[in-house]
Amino acid sequence: MKFLISLHVNPAVLDALTDEEKAAIGAGHGAFIEELKESGELITTQALVDPSQAVVVSVRDGQAVVTDGPFLESKEYLGGFYLIDCEDRERAIELATRIPDTAIEGLGVEVRQVMFADGRLEA
Repeated sequence: MKFLISLHVNPAVLDALTDEEKAAIGAGHGAFIEELKESGELITTQALVDPSQAVVVSVRDGQAVVTDGPFLESKEYLGGFYLIDCEDRERAIELATRIPDTAIEGLGVEVRQVMFADGRLEA
């Protein structure tokens, strides 16, 4: 089963962390990535740039309209994700608990099962 583990960032929370705490988060992600590679459960992981660099694309009256992003006004934003392939939801949750962000109040980690992939319904 495939699951998306999304990492939601609150910049105010990150700004309040010490350099050592930020370094520990980075090291924790590095260790988590290596663990997923060794277990064969990692499909991919990506980190995203700050939303101030995003644009919103829509089509109105047949014309593309591009505006500065992000689209939603919110304190939190999607900072990155892990796409994993594991046995079941319980395993996905178990893996998510190992992500260092889960130990920091104000940062969010969400687990959602993939419904479609490559145009096919996932089992």
